[in-house]
Amino acid sequence: MTQWKKNSIHTVQITGYTAEGMGVARLDGLVLFIPNTIQGETWEIQLLKVTKHVAWARGIHLLTPSPARIDSDCPYSAKCGGCQYRHMSYEEELSAKRQKVQDALTRLGGLSLEIPPVLGAVSPLRYRNKVQFPVSQTKHGLAIGFYRPRSHDVIDTTDCMLQPEPVTQLRHAFKTWMETYQIPAYEEATCSGLVRHFYVRTNQNGQALACIVVNGHKIPHQSALIESLCGAYPALLGIVLNCNTKDTNVILGERYETLWGQSYLEETLCGMSFRLSVPSFFQINHPQTERLYQIALDFAQLTGTETVLDLYCGIGTISLALAQKAKTVIGCEIVPEAIEDANANAERNGIANTQFFCGDAGEIAAKLAQDGITPDVICVDPPRKGLAPEVPEILTSMQPKRIVYVSCDPATLARDVKRLATLGYQVHKIQAVDLFPRTAHVETVVQLSSTSSL
Repeated sequence: MTQWKKNSIHTVQITGYTAEGMGVARLDGLVLFIPNTIQGETWEIQLLKVTKHVAWARGIHLLTPSPARIDSDCPYSAKCGGCQYRHMSYEEELSAKRQKVQDALTRLGGLSLEIPPVLGAVSPLRYRNKVQFPVSQTKHGLAIGFYRPRSHDVIDTTDCMLQPEPVTQLRHAFKTWMETYQIPAYEEATCSGLVRHFYVRTNQNGQALACIVVNGHKIPHQSALIESLCGAYPALLGIVLNCNTKDTNVILGERYETLWGQSYLEETLCGMSFRLSVPSFFQINHPQTERLYQIALDFAQLTGTETVLDLYCGIGTISLALAQKAKTVIGCEIVPEAIEDANANAERNGIANTQFFCGDAGEIAAKLAQDGITPDVICVDPPRKGLAPEVPEILTSMQPKRIVYVSCDPATLARDVKRLATLGYQVHKIQAVDLFPRTAHVETVVQLSSTSSL
């Protein structure tokens, strides 16, 4: 086999995509990963890092462009790690995401089902209802924006095509306040400085909630901060201080203080009202979330007589949607604040056929199984790492008729459905939904049914 050298120049054709959205090419058995390229294109590339079987490269000259290539509408997209698909048409992006899910379920999950086209967003612009900006003092000055890929170098971004305009206005006012009063940014290397993150959440009514994450327990020039943010965006409803003094990559600490206004936003979803505090999990794309949850409901096939178990329930969004079609719904979540919100949301919406428990999903499911709880349907919406190793066996021991799995990572979904298959549950329906346009992320809903009930 040819020994390829770092920095050498080659001509290649892009034949596919990685799960992270990079183009894939091959050189005599060597697999190449090249960002900002499109399937079908021919490129002159330079090798940057070479291992025995794979290499990373950069495109230096586009020889044959794809018809799907477009000019990026964001001046930061070549530097920022937020978007992977701004150089291609949205149709090509959806095709790449469909292939990502298909490859994972076929190669890792052992499935032979062909998945339907990904349900794309009506608009791929300014859909994020929550933005968390890291704050850093760089050699070029104060930076409030997003991380460069595979680094903690913050790129100062005056605007982002994924965030609503109120966020842009509030970020500008916050940065001006920091510069005016010389508020120190947090420094990871020394665990010194004050401001770690600036966080903004918005709702469909155009209202906003701001949170400042600090390495300490108070913030100077508080009145000026309140005046600056409220002046920048009059529909701001509250400003919250979050204290995080730990040397960690976790954004939010455990202590909150409301500096001004209220500590929550209200939002409607699937005809229901939800109260969102700063740590509450809520999907970031409102219209696409409603489509995602409707698919989950359709896959659950509820008639009004079922007991449903909803693991990783968050603030109860899916639980309450399920409750309108089921006899009773039991929700489980490890975050105490989320369970408090879930109970409050059930009461707010007049839904009485739900119960919410706080704790580890696997432990609670095991306890319910010991207590003889036999759900007809189990819904799971786990974090990116998927189900914990013990959870599939616990779920299948409860012998539900169906399991509805909502996933944000096709690889861990594939791993889990393969495990569930060995335990008697086969995939029957699949639908991917694009909740994160212009990024490499995609949500997938899968329906699994017990082979013994067929």
